[in-house]
Amino acid sequence: MSTKKDDETEHSLFAGLDRSTALQEARVFNETPISPRKCRATITKILYLIYQSEVLQTKEATETFFSLTKLFQNQDTSLRQAVYLLIKELSTVAEDVIMVTASLSKDLTSRSEISKANAIRALCKITDASMIQGIERFLKQAIVDKNHAISSAALVSSLHLFNNSKDVVRRWANEVQESVNSKTGITQYHALGLLYQIRQHDRMAVIKLVQTLSRGTLRSPFAYCMLVRYSAKIMDEEEGARSMYESLEGWLRHRNEMVVYEAARAICNMRDATAKELFPAVSALQLMLVSHKPSLRFAAIRTLNKLALTLPAAVAQCNLDMENLITDPNRSIATYAITTLLKTGNEASVDRLMKQITGFMSEISDDFKIIVVDAIRSLCLKFPAKQSVMINFLSNILRDEGGYEFKRSIVEAIFDIIYHIPESKEYALSHLCEFIEDCEFTKLAVRILHLLGLEGPKSATPSKFIRYIYNRIILENATVKAAAVSAMGHFAVECPDLRMRIRVLLTRALDDNDDEVRDRAALFLRVTSSEELCAHFIGLADTYSWPTLESGLVNYLAHPELQRVPFDIASIPTVSRDQEEAEKQRQKTAKQENIAALPKSAAAAAAAPSSNKFASTAGSTGAGASAAADITRGYAAAMEKIPQLVMLGPIFKSSPKPVELTESETEYVVSCVKHVFAGHLVFQFNCRNTINDVLLENVTVAMTVESNDDGMAGGLQLEGTIAAPKLAYDVPGIIYVVYKRLSGVSPVATFGNTLKFVVKDCDPATGEADDEGYEDEYLIEDLELTTADYFQPVMTLDFKNKWENVGQEHEQVETFELSAVPSVKAAVTQIIEVLGMDACDGTGSVQEKAATHQLLLSGMFVGGINVLVRCRMAFDASSGVTLEIAARCTDAELCERIVNSIA
Repeated sequence: MSTKKDDETEHSLFAGLDRSTALQEARVFNETPISPRKCRATITKILYLIYQSEVLQTKEATETFFSLTKLFQNQDTSLRQAVYLLIKELSTVAEDVIMVTASLSKDLTSRSEISKANAIRALCKITDASMIQGIERFLKQAIVDKNHAISSAALVSSLHLFNNSKDVVRRWANEVQESVNSKTGITQYHALGLLYQIRQHDRMAVIKLVQTLSRGTLRSPFAYCMLVRYSAKIMDEEEGARSMYESLEGWLRHRNEMVVYEAARAICNMRDATAKELFPAVSALQLMLVSHKPSLRFAAIRTLNKLALTLPAAVAQCNLDMENLITDPNRSIATYAITTLLKTGNEASVDRLMKQITGFMSEISDDFKIIVVDAIRSLCLKFPAKQSVMINFLSNILRDEGGYEFKRSIVEAIFDIIYHIPESKEYALSHLCEFIEDCEFTKLAVRILHLLGLEGPKSATPSKFIRYIYNRIILENATVKAAAVSAMGHFAVECPDLRMRIRVLLTRALDDNDDEVRDRAALFLRVTSSEELCAHFIGLADTYSWPTLESGLVNYLAHPELQRVPFDIASIPTVSRDQEEAEKQRQKTAKQENIAALPKSAAAAAAAPSSNKFASTAGSTGAGASAAADITRGYAAAMEKIPQLVMLGPIFKSSPKPVELTESETEYVVSCVKHVFAGHLVFQFNCRNTINDVLLENVTVAMTVESNDDGMAGGLQLEGTIAAPKLAYDVPGIIYVVYKRLSGVSPVATFGNTLKFVVKDCDPATGEADDEGYEDEYLIEDLELTTADYFQPVMTLDFKNKWENVGQEHEQVETFELSAVPSVKAAVTQIIEVLGMDACDGTGSVQEKAATHQLLLSGMFVGGINVLVRCRMAFDASSGVTLEIAARCTDAELCERIVNSIA
């Protein structure tokens, strides 16, 4: 009854409320004497409108704000709290809000703890960087106040102030450190968050902070959770080091379940974690699976589900407990349980799991059905012998009711099964044909018809698919009809025995009402009229790189100066159908596993340039073809916004990771990314100013050739520099230096670099710089231009046949003794890095103690020359690695250059 009464009260208070009515009621603030009850009701209405996204105009907000200030005359505590709330909301809209500072400052010395805490929050909301020093003394006292409400208010307000006044807040580190040792849990939590913000750029200070607090001085479980995250971040930045692992393992035995879960999750998310390291965390999560708390069961099964994507064997010990969760009343938990079991189960358990899933699917939403479908897809690829059971299940749920995303996920799963398990092709295509008979989604019908056109002619009995395809021409809309005509055309081209009968069906399509359908029918009738045209059509195995083509066309249409000449399709690289399909599979896998296209380790793994390309330390593996394409597209999107760079055309290759040209602790931090265009080189210098009282203007980089290994650097002509207008403290800036490659030269050279700029002193608090400055320069490290910079990694799925097709005419073979390389695995890593190509047929993966290995590489040299490289390696403990490298392409000089780059 009370709930119903509360609902009626809320409805009556806000029924028909609009902005003008509420603002008119604000006149009650000016009445004498002040009525706290009426004023609170009016403030509540205005706050309700603001929280409902009602936008107040500046004039309205200002008038309301100054009327509100008159309520400071009343000492009613509840009214004062409401006033503070409305002041904070209006402070971002109203003008001259700084006028209320005196009243709020007076409340800072109030004896009322509630008023003091709220006054701190409101005052920090309206205070700008120039005025913060005036309240610094009050805030420092409040941070160490014995009352936890006042202390927490000051700490949280300081967190908000930190973004605009870093230097001032950093001076409060001692007071914040004292608050970390508070006996109140919530104060510890807020103090730890602020202390980390103050010290986050001092790596050693953060490590010391974590190590000190991990000894058990904290009382707040929230603070421990923060500590766990900081520890995980430290390990993540160390790239493989496990300095904090013991602390994380210790927190698995904490008395608070939240801390235990956070520690277990951090261990499960570690890069390259071993089964031994994961065992304590998985055991802790296993105990949570039988908890009586649904939230704990959900958190545990969700973490195990994510871990099972990469390390299913580590999760297998929980299978019995997860099977019990299949009948959990919470369907979300049950869904995660079944999908995790599908990832960790063995082949013998597949049939039992599929029976349980069949009755389970009707009880869950489409979102969870998609998760189940993805798990079934992974299981089918893991156990190909069970593909008929999986395809039957997928085809059955494909006929059930569901939205587009759910149906699309099923179709995608069947596509993947066809791609990875060739023997399932005919059976899967038959089920897809039945689905398109009653498919309500045009996009799915078109995709299935496209697949039928590609794979159907290669099946044992292609004629059985013709009926289904022709039905689409008769019964469907124009889009599906056009796709069906194309699919049927492929059958006519690739199946000579069916050609005449299909031509009869295509002739009927010439009378269709839609232009596209008629045009496609006419095209394929013309192609199938000649054996020569059919052979040419089948031979079109390459297609264009669609992301590059799209980017080029958008750029062409956006810049009228480029439209003076026709669009050059020859500038768009081509890829084979196999490469295109492999790229689709990679993107799909990355999306499903929530793996970023550009790992954060890629940028951090940059090794310092060295003249000895085979030093004993192992470098990071070169980026693959797909990752390289992702990186290049990201840089291309940024360059399209710069008019001077748009004219250079599409990027051929961007270096996979920035080259660090300074130490991370220096005054100015600089790194460089090298971009190779068809006729240009662009050096992108990423700069950051770490001095808070200095502003740099007109920042450029002067580059000079220091060494020229192949004598081609003279063909580089400086075309221009795009300066960074200014570098404020801790704000990144970019400088571009553009060279033209005369006659298409591709030199290997070393550049000396000097950062040049105008220095102006500035106020750290406000950022305002002096009018006068002086010119200065800063010497940075040399930059190497290597052979790898001119190579684009290219995926090649059938290396052996392509190697034979290129032939030995221009082949170059050399043998090297790599005495400084400690293992075959290290040699593979460094060869890929030096040549900048893509490892084919899985040869990029090597066992740790392998004695022999063959590495196959494929790449495209700038200018469109495809290159294949074969490296045979043998390891001997006394002499190191013996390498035989052979390169094949259509250019003998390029082959010689490749093998010599290893020297």
